[in-house]
Amino acid sequence: MAQDIAGGSLTGTRIRQRRLARGIAQGDLARQAGISPSYLNLIEHNRRRIGGGILLRLAKVLEVDAQTLSHGSEVALIAALREAVGEAAEAGLADGTPAPDPDRAEEFAGRFPGWAHLLAGTLRRAQASARQVDALSDRLAHDPQLAASLHEVLTVVTAIRSTASILVETPELEPEWRARFHRNLGEDSQRLAEGAQRLVRYLDDGPAGGRDILTPQDEVDRFLTAAGHRFDVLEQGGDVETALSAADLRPETGAYTLAHSALETYRADAAALPQEALLASVARHGLAPLALAQDLDVPLPRLMRRLAAMPEDAVGPVGLISADASGAIGTLKPLPGFGATRLAGACPLWPLFRAASQPAMPLRQRIVQPDRGALPVQAFAACEVAGTPVFNMPPLMRSFMLLLPDEAEEGGAAAAPVGVACRICPRTDCTARREASVLAAFDDGA
Repeated sequence: MAQDIAGGSLTGTRIRQRRLARGIAQGDLARQAGISPSYLNLIEHNRRRIGGGILLRLAKVLEVDAQTLSHGSEVALIAALREAVGEAAEAGLADGTPAPDPDRAEEFAGRFPGWAHLLAGTLRRAQASARQVDALSDRLAHDPQLAASLHEVLTVVTAIRSTASILVETPELEPEWRARFHRNLGEDSQRLAEGAQRLVRYLDDGPAGGRDILTPQDEVDRFLTAAGHRFDVLEQGGDVETALSAADLRPETGAYTLAHSALETYRADAAALPQEALLASVARHGLAPLALAQDLDVPLPRLMRRLAAMPEDAVGPVGLISADASGAIGTLKPLPGFGATRLAGACPLWPLFRAASQPAMPLRQRIVQPDRGALPVQAFAACEVAGTPVFNMPPLMRSFMLLLPDEAEEGGAAAAPVGVACRICPRTDCTARREASVLAAFDDGA
């Protein structure tokens, strides 16, 4: 019964009927729900079970209650109750409290609907709070402007304390020196007040809406995200300066230089692998990166970059992350449902970093993050030589990781557990952890 509720035999048929009734293309529905068109096609033909999370997203896009898409009553509520049971089991129950039986979620919802809705609502609020904690943890741990403000305040406090100690511990000071120390106290106190005011204003305002860009790379990210990581003028053979004219970047700045370099790579990729040829190959082989690279006779990293630049209505959602030889994140085009942030670093278990140590070997791995409601994704990784080779110098490698929605057959290989970044990863048994997790500490104290 537990499986039937979330994946009734006619659920896919109902989804297809509702989609056609609303005049939504299959590709558009898949994109808005964060799954691939081919996976949605299998669902609509009742050839794949549909999990509660995907069902809820499809129902939202189709503007219909999830329960109308499934034959089980209160399907959305039951899916939320099972999700709560799964999270309780993952976190562990204290004092030997017996774990709830997920197979009795329907019975509980039927007998106590009010309590069931209350529990589901509490779960949603807890998940929203956890996401806010993630964001604040990123900011507190890795915000350079915040760190500089705190350092300024602490420096002035130390100076005031030192001056005050001299005045207290040296009663026989000459009037000239006493006046000088009093003047220092007054000036440092003024600096402390101004520094504290700036810190409070920054914490109140925050870097919301892209107003306080922290680094040149942040500015480039904002520019690329606004363009959807796609530039039609370069697809048509235009020049980089024309594409950059739409960016709010001042020439001769670090951000302008980074953006110019990224668009030069884009222009070269588009010239070597035109969109028409790539989409024609996708029609023959599907989203199979290695087969596409062999069919088109292009390096795998270039193919990955080109797939990430294609329209979503043509290839579905595609994510791309790159890293240089130091492990620093370069390109960051997220895939819905897969967490990645530049502020908190990255998980060392991503195939992205293993590819750098195996430059001749393309990698493929099914991975999943511990985030609430996270779905497995297919990760493909490969690397290339960055820059021009130099005699007697080892090549500098740049790694790329392509992310696609998971379409693994039922009963296939289990997804390997990975995280977002150590500081905001709740997994406590990870051998690759390099620093304590603020979320683990929060959970332990809850």
